[in-house]
Amino acid sequence: MISVVIATHSTERLLIPTLAALVPGAAAGLVREVMLVDSGHAGIAEIADAAGCEYLEGPADAGARLRQGAAAARSPWLLFLEPEALLQEGWPRDVRGFIDQVERMQASDRQAATFRLALDGFGIAPRLQEAAAMARQAVTGRPRAQQGLLIHRRFYDRLGGHPPGASAPHRLFGRIRRGGLVLLRSQILLPG
Repeated sequence: MISVVIATHSTERLLIPTLAALVPGAAAGLVREVMLVDSGHAGIAEIADAAGCEYLEGPADAGARLRQGAAAARSPWLLFLEPEALLQEGWPRDVRGFIDQVERMQASDRQAATFRLALDGFGIAPRLQEAAAMARQAVTGRPRAQQGLLIHRRFYDRLGGHPPGASAPHRLFGRIRRGGLVLLRSQILLPG
């Protein structure tokens, strides 16, 4: 049902927990494939082989690697994740519910989704950063690019895919009109 695309960048240590967090989605029949697109680090290729992921070697440009992963993906729904992002409990249910609702409404070419931000760490500083991110999203309609993006291939293609450059995910979010991005209930945990 979904293809997960992760543009890696020599993040072997952080990538393994990210892949482990995808297992509930694979067990539920939601995740069809995971594409790891890297610029040629041997450690990433080994992880992909061990984890049963597709490995693609791509250019140094992050936006180009994300586009390459999307082009190679076989599912109609794409889930773009950062290599250090950990999807939290309940995410397969929320993703399946979103996809089912959007397809029923025939809105898959104009609706995408992202996850609620959770920052790793204790104390008040990470909670304040989370609150600031929620306020920013409420005002601007745009989340942090690291919060992941679930999007149908038609909508992704209509938006022109990821532009070139390191800020490609942020710029793609900027192309989604206000109201076109749904915030899912489940969280994505990022390093603090």
